[in-house]
Amino acid sequence: MSVRIKKNDRVRVISGKDKGKEGKILRRIPARDMVVVEGVNMVSRHMRPSQKNPQAGIHKQEAPIYAAKVMLVCPQCGAATRVGSSFLESGKKVRVCKKCNEIIDRA
Repeated sequence: MSVRIKKNDRVRVISGKDKGKEGKILRRIPARDMVVVEGVNMVSRHMRPSQKNPQAGIHKQEAPIYAAKVMLVCPQCGAATRVGSSFLESGKKVRVCKKCNEIIDRA
């Protein structure tokens, strides 16, 4: 997976049971081409009590989904968009929104 989406990016799910939902990327799993998105693909985990988690029971948590099922939401135009890349005058490579041609990550 190229660096088209990063941690803390806002993304929209484009297919599957959670189609249309938006959330923040909590973590990426590049080896499996998957991402974990906040509030998307919730699964139930049966937890037993431990030092770290004293309250046992059924807990909901996010499971990974394929990165191809999400699109970046442009911070400027607010649309789900494809991501291009461009170089600044300083030679730094940046991500660019394909719809409004604005720079996505200013660092």
